[in-house]
Amino acid sequence: MNDLLLEIEDLKTHFFLDDGVVKAVDGVSLQVRRGRTLAIVGESGCGKSIMARSILQIVTPPGKIVGGRICYHRAPGDVVNLLDYQRKSREMRAFRGREAAMIFQEPMAALSPVHTIGSQIVERLRLHSGASRREARALAVEMLHRVGIPHPAQRVDAYPHQLSGGMRQRAMIAMALICRPALLIADEPTTALDVTTQAQILELIRQLQAELGMTVVIITHDLGVVAEIADEVAVMYLGQIVEHGPVDAIFHHPQHPYTRGLLRSIPRIEDVTRARLDAIPGAVPHPYARPGGCPFHTRCRERIIHQLELCTHTAPPLTRVGPLQQARCWLHEPPGDGQRGAGHAAEPALAIIGGQ
Repeated sequence: MNDLLLEIEDLKTHFFLDDGVVKAVDGVSLQVRRGRTLAIVGESGCGKSIMARSILQIVTPPGKIVGGRICYHRAPGDVVNLLDYQRKSREMRAFRGREAAMIFQEPMAALSPVHTIGSQIVERLRLHSGASRREARALAVEMLHRVGIPHPAQRVDAYPHQLSGGMRQRAMIAMALICRPALLIADEPTTALDVTTQAQILELIRQLQAELGMTVVIITHDLGVVAEIADEVAVMYLGQIVEHGPVDAIFHHPQHPYTRGLLRSIPRIEDVTRARLDAIPGAVPHPYARPGGCPFHTRCRERIIHQLELCTHTAPPLTRVGPLQQARCWLHEPPGDGQRGAGHAAEPALAIIGGQ
């Protein structure tokens, strides 16, 4: 337990709208270890970004954290539940930026268009460190240099619209790291960047992580990014973690049908030229019409039938399927009534649709 930095237990974040309640995060439990990189993956709308924003309590109304715990381990024996703090409290504002920072998905929207990037970095540093304006400016120039922005002494006075997409992303990284946080949350940091710039940004994050000893939580739908940078992977679907484990186990031995579907949809070098990619059937259910039972059963090719319609009526638990791997699927943990899941001899009453 000494290497734990963040421990999320049964986190629930809901949006209360006129048409109903959207359960954006619905019972997520995760452990994030010091110095490691955890990737959160899944289709758009699965709750990845809302889960990350919940950690920093920056979910905007009508969103609200309605349950769970987010325990931050400053040191062995020094543990605080971040949800004990009010959203705008002094303690929570001190936590944001100084102990944890976030790289947002779209820097042009996250950066103020009427302030220079230098003034925005200086403001954060002075807020959390008490440095003088001159000292803060010098440190901002140094950090811009470290993230690879050319001529940082001049660029520090540039406005966001005067920078390219890659340079704006680097400026966002500089702002996030200026206070040397222990936890960095990167929300799709390579979205809308060309392939070369993506590789540079990922390499930059990896270098700064090693240099500063940070823990990184990276949110992405790009499994290529996951393979490049992650140590562990958590796969989300409809606000829940459906599989979690080391990156090698997830890529080489995926245990949830949704994870297997995501991996099958990636183009491979050995694929036949012009062959059609395998797509997951159907679409993510409407947030006001969440299916009962397993949330993925409406799109699953391997769902269990003829056993009291198991997948359609009963939500599966998150079950250990390997030394460090867990999956939320009845194929691995059927009820204790003699049924068997994937990997066992099939019984007459068990049927799998389109099994692999």
